[in-house]
Amino acid sequence: MDNGDVPREVDTSKAHTARIYDYFLGGKDNFAADRETAARAMAAWPPVRTAARENRAFLGRTVRYLAEEAGITQFLDLGSGLPGVGNVHEIAQDVNPAARVVYVDNDPIVLAHGRALLDSTPEGKSVYIEADMREPESILEHPVTRDTLDFSKPVALMLVAVLHFFPDDDEARRIVEPLVGALPPGSYVVSSHGTAEYEPAAIEAGKAYTRGGVGVTGRDADVFADLVFKGLTLVSPGMVVVSEWRPEPGAILPPRAEISMNGAVARKP
Repeated sequence: MDNGDVPREVDTSKAHTARIYDYFLGGKDNFAADRETAARAMAAWPPVRTAARENRAFLGRTVRYLAEEAGITQFLDLGSGLPGVGNVHEIAQDVNPAARVVYVDNDPIVLAHGRALLDSTPEGKSVYIEADMREPESILEHPVTRDTLDFSKPVALMLVAVLHFFPDDDEARRIVEPLVGALPPGSYVVSSHGTAEYEPAAIEAGKAYTRGGVGVTGRDADVFADLVFKGLTLVSPGMVVVSEWRPEPGAILPPRAEISMNGAVARKP
């Protein structure tokens, strides 16, 4: 992307998680700083791009499960990143055209592209808000959130590949608890998180992110589960490597060591 094509408030000199992820997924909405950090991460741990793509596929399968089998029609997607193929609203509205989705991110370029590219079905609704995950109450109270989602009915909270960018456990818990607490019974939480428990070398990719100005930390499955899914009921197959969560029939799964990202879906009683 040409730096002259972006909003003035976007700082293209610093890497951003959404744009690095966009690069790994083969997108074009990224800049030199993002590509440099991504290249360092791939040099440090080559499977990192495979991990990103498997995580994106996990997102798609979980949304389809929620829309088709769990009957969820409302989604709150935090740290949603740049729009690509298979966005939450596209999958959910393919199942139910009346599905409603709120995307949340704090990168102005995400907001700009989201508004331009994410067309909803007439029956449903798909909106972006610019907000900071570190202020969960402001997200919940945002007028666009309240106008789009009905918190008297089940909502799916999506925290996919975002919490590892909050290295402090207490801060991550302070983000998660009010969000999950606001969900009515019958709601679901979807989350994935980087880990080095299957391949210690994956830590090197995290170090490359950190050197690029993007703090990141891995958490093992038990720590991740306690942080996000405490008090919730895990949906089968439970906490697994993202590529192993209800894969497509006949799919050839990559080794766990090439993914190093756990994920799960859980229901709030």
